Amino acid sequence: MIAYEAIEQVVEDAAPTIAKVAQEVWQLAELSLLEVQSSTLIMRVLEDSGFTITSRGTAGVPTAFMAECGEGEPKLGILSEYDALPGLGNEPVPCKQARKDGVVDGHGCGHNLIGAGAVGAAIALKNLMQAQSIPGTLRVYGCAAEETEGAKVYMAREGLFNDLDAALHWHPVDRSFVANVCTTATNSMKVEFFGTTAHAGLNPWLGRSAVDAAELFAHAVNLMREHIEPTARVHYVYESAGIAPNVVPDYAKVWLTCREVDRDRVNAITDWLRQMADGAALATQTKAKLSVYVGFYDLLPNQPLAERMQTYLERVGTPTYSPAEETFAKEIQTAFGVAETGMATAPLPLFKEAPKLGGSSDVGDVSYNTPSMGIGFATVPMGISMHTWAATACHGMSIGIKGAVAAAKVLAATGADLLTDPDLRAAARADFEQRTAGITYQAALDPDQVHPIGLPEYMIEGCQREFFAEVVSA
Repeated sequence: MIAYEAIEQVVEDAAPTIAKVAQEVWQLAELSLLEVQSSTLIMRVLEDSGFTITSRGTAGVPTAFMAECGEGEPKLGILSEYDALPGLGNEPVPCKQARKDGVVDGHGCGHNLIGAGAVGAAIALKNLMQAQSIPGTLRVYGCAAEETEGAKVYMAREGLFNDLDAALHWHPVDRSFVANVCTTATNSMKVEFFGTTAHAGLNPWLGRSAVDAAELFAHAVNLMREHIEPTARVHYVYESAGIAPNVVPDYAKVWLTCREVDRDRVNAITDWLRQMADGAALATQTKAKLSVYVGFYDLLPNQPLAERMQTYLERVGTPTYSPAEETFAKEIQTAFGVAETGMATAPLPLFKEAPKLGGSSDVGDVSYNTPSMGIGFATVPMGISMHTWAATACHGMSIGIKGAVAAAKVLAATGADLLTDPDLRAAARADFEQRTAGITYQAALDPDQVHPIGLPEYMIEGCQREFFAEVVSA
């Protein structure tokens, strides 16, 4: 095994790059599928560091990519993300304050840090491989649109993780821990209703309201909640519900996500929802169409990888925070009405049994194709949630960057072991094979769906190549 001190040093050497990427991607704050400048920035940094970009617009997602260094076996993957969230733009201050440059979106889930930390770990590993003549292939995946349509799902459909010995990932949180956890499987869908328009005052009997159908469907969903398992989640918004009250609306659309512990259960709920949509249409003499446009698999644990990663998480420990950073953290906690405990002071112990979480991630699809493991690392004060203005603020200043550098050390150390320890690779593979026995992975995508449905027209097909050519040459 490689001395940890050597790994720590190569990550420290990459720390300025981690900070630069984190800050620049935070400033860009590009939404899912639109991360053109962010993905281009990360690709440039990787190329400048000796990686070869082997794929752009990977698997039909224009802002996804793959980069490699080295050759042969073993093969290690590192997952990066870089999409922001709508409406969470905030100055890097401990209060809710709109950005002065007018950018309204923000990195409230810290994907700027995920991208930066992953890139830093990859650069550190690449330099270590060269310095110590370590054989193998190191591959960085540019995983666009994690918050919406999940580039990893499209990559997994193409088999792009299948040749890996393992894949590593990380995510910002309020406490540091090894992510030997189970997330939920999910299906995201659009439910459309088609009716007949008419004058709502003169002759409404000639019309058939699509909004009536949508409301009846939503009522059925809410009645269903009593009869689904506590592990299930169903949430929706109305995307279209008429234009004017004096016109019987002939179109309505509901955007809905359901979650359960695995694909079989989430598909069962989806079938029930389809029946509800058809029933609502029958009751209102309209027509219904339910389309699942993407689904994520649940995340599989991997005990050997988790145990090894825990040793390095404990070795890295918690960053040292300045008095100003601790004050920043406590002011945010005050704003949210939680205890002023500041930043976490130590990592959590390894979970004895993988807890089942209510959230979802397209990393789940990766975990059904190769042994996978990650960490959560503290980048916000204790008690503060992701998807908040407070998280955006922390992820744009030194607290978040310290978390990204520390996470990179854990990823790099675990990655170095995977590249040099065949027993660890074998144990991780055996655990993976046991958990996936009898399961055939099939991406939750319509076979005819080549691209994410949320892509703007100008980013599809030929326009995609011309658009990126302009960005790269800029």
